[in-house]
Amino acid sequence: MRLPPEPVDAITPEPVYRDRRRLLAGLASLPALALSACGRAEPAMPQARIDPARVRAGFATDEPPTREADATSYNNFYEFGTGKADPARAPRTLRTAPWSVAVGGHCARPGLVPLETLLQGLAVQERIYRMRCVEGWSMVIPWRGVPLGEVLRRFEPTAQAKYVAFTSLADPVQMPGVRVPVLDWPYREGLRIDEAMHPLTLLATGMYGKPLPQQNGAPLRLVVPWKYGFKGIKSIVAIDFVERMPRTSWNRAQPSEYGFFANVNPAVDHPRWSQKTERRIAGNGGNLFAERIPTRPFNGYADQVAALYAGMDLRRWY
Repeated sequence: MRLPPEPVDAITPEPVYRDRRRLLAGLASLPALALSACGRAEPAMPQARIDPARVRAGFATDEPPTREADATSYNNFYEFGTGKADPARAPRTLRTAPWSVAVGGHCARPGLVPLETLLQGLAVQERIYRMRCVEGWSMVIPWRGVPLGEVLRRFEPTAQAKYVAFTSLADPVQMPGVRVPVLDWPYREGLRIDEAMHPLTLLATGMYGKPLPQQNGAPLRLVVPWKYGFKGIKSIVAIDFVERMPRTSWNRAQPSEYGFFANVNPAVDHPRWSQKTERRIAGNGGNLFAERIPTRPFNGYADQVAALYAGMDLRRWY
């Protein structure tokens, strides 16, 4: 498919790491159609007004970035192992070129698109985002990429496209972790379409001024800075416009712990730990973690994104 020029306009959860058999038994017992702990009903989409000036204020932070060595060696990427150091230590088996993304669902221009065509003509942007993991640790990372919304508009989603679903590569030859059924592979994630179109949402192709390394989701990953890190699906091979809330990997595996929206909310605790504070990855003096700091609603991006959830019960829609 050839696109024409556009006009200008954490600590691994114990049940997963220590007792995978018990996790798999739990998966088998889940209702086949369970979407989340909230049930099948879906909240109405608020009609949010996005203030461009406020959005641009979120593209950077005065907080010092996490050291590159720490951000590229302490990761969650179960396709390359469940330990935090496993993805960085894994052999470099992922073939990132050529790479294509299949785009389908409720859109006028579906197709299998080479990565270079997918991004053709779009200005690559540098952004520094705070990132928060559901397990309680956080980083500040300089990303490189393009706004997801600019990519999605090229495929002309229809009025039926209420959500955007994403799928990762799941190749047991390239990704040794896929040989172990820790999750129901491939890894899947999703956003409501207004979240996907929000200017803060980034399709990242690099970090620290370099192409994405394998352990951080090469060659293409999602970055949504106001949500917990598990929403940041890596090594994306498919994007689909769908009408109903898509099933997502962690929400499907443990719906009482991992909600579909996954907005950073210090008032809603994980069933096994508090979300009120976080440990910033510091890497100073031989100590990986700095002192705990208070967690901010929407990870500090409330000015930019809170309007997306006006009127929603964020304790129910976690």
